Amino acid sequence: MMGIAIIGVANGFPPHARSLVDLKDRVRVVWAVARTTARLQPVADEFGFPVTTDLAAALADPAVDAVLVLTPANTHLDMVEAALAAGKHVLCEKPLEVTVARAEALVAAGRRSGRRLGVVFQQRFRPGNMRLKQLLTEGALGEIQAAWLTVPWWRPQSYYDEPGRGVLARDGGGVLITQAIHQIDLFRWLVGISSVEASQLRTTKVHRMETEDYASALIRLGNGAPGTIVATTAAYPGSAGEIKVIGTRGSATLEGGSLSVSFMAGTKETLEDKGGSGSGVLHMAFAHDAHRDLMRDFLDAIEQDRDTSIPGEEALETQRVIQSIIEKGV
Repeated sequence: MMGIAIIGVANGFPPHARSLVDLKDRVRVVWAVARTTARLQPVADEFGFPVTTDLAAALADPAVDAVLVLTPANTHLDMVEAALAAGKHVLCEKPLEVTVARAEALVAAGRRSGRRLGVVFQQRFRPGNMRLKQLLTEGALGEIQAAWLTVPWWRPQSYYDEPGRGVLARDGGGVLITQAIHQIDLFRWLVGISSVEASQLRTTKVHRMETEDYASALIRLGNGAPGTIVATTAAYPGSAGEIKVIGTRGSATLEGGSLSVSFMAGTKETLEDKGGSGSGVLHMAFAHDAHRDLMRDFLDAIEQDRDTSIPGEEALETQRVIQSIIEKGV
C-alpha cells in the first residue's frame, strides 16, 4: 500500500480525489494539505482524508511515499523541489511552471533526485485518443498530409474575476497554458509539432483579463506537413475541442474524446466517449476515468522503477511549443 500526500485542494482537486478513492486497494491518502482549515473541512467531510495545514510535517512523514502537487503554477518548482528533497515521488499538475526556464529547472530537479516525476496530462489516457495514437503509429492512415486542432471553449467573466485567474505572474498565461494546454499536448503526442511558423494572440472584448483568451497558430507537424491550432475561452457557450488528421489512406476526427475514422478503402471505425470536456461554464464537468488511469500509471512507474508515461521532459516539450506560439504572436 503506497502512501500519498495531496498538496492543494482547489478546483482541480475532485477528479484526483475520486481517482485515489477508486484505487484505494493500492494507495492511501495520508494527508491532504492546504493553507487554511476552511479549505480542508469539505475535503474531510466528503472524502474522509486526513487533513493538515502543516506542509513540512506532511513531507517529513515517512508514511508518505509520493506527493500530488495541485497548487497554482507559480508554486510548482518550490513544491516539487521540497517534495523531492524529502525523498518523495511527485505527480505534478499542468503546467510545469509559469516559464520555460522554471519548468526546465523543475524537470532537472526530478532527474537529479532519482525519484519519479509525472505530469497530469490525462487526455492521453482517454480510449479514443489512445486508439488514434495506435492507428497513427501503425500507419493505418498513411502519410499525414495535414492536421488541425480547435478548442472553442467558454469561460464567463466571473471565472477570471477570481484572484490570480488569467494573471501572468500566477498562471503563466491565458488560454494556451491554462486551458488548451491539454489539447495541445494531445495534438503534439499524436502528430508532432516541429515548428511554429506564425501566430496571433488577442485578449478579446469578451473578457477583462491580463492574458490572452484567443490564440491561433500556423505550425509544421512532426513530418513537416502543415497544421493549425486555434484556442479560445471566448466562444460562448463553449463546445468540445476537435482534432482532425488527414492522411493518404483516410481521415480521423477526435471530438471531445470521441473518435471517428474513415478509411479510403471503404471501412469506418468509431469509438464514443461520453466523459465530457469541461468546455463551458461548468469547467470541471467531465468524468475522472482518465485521471484514474494516469494515477494508475504513476503508481506502476514507482513500483516498476521506470519513467511514467508522461515524464517531465514530455510536458516540457509541450510548454516549449506554447512559448513559441506566444513569442511568434502578433
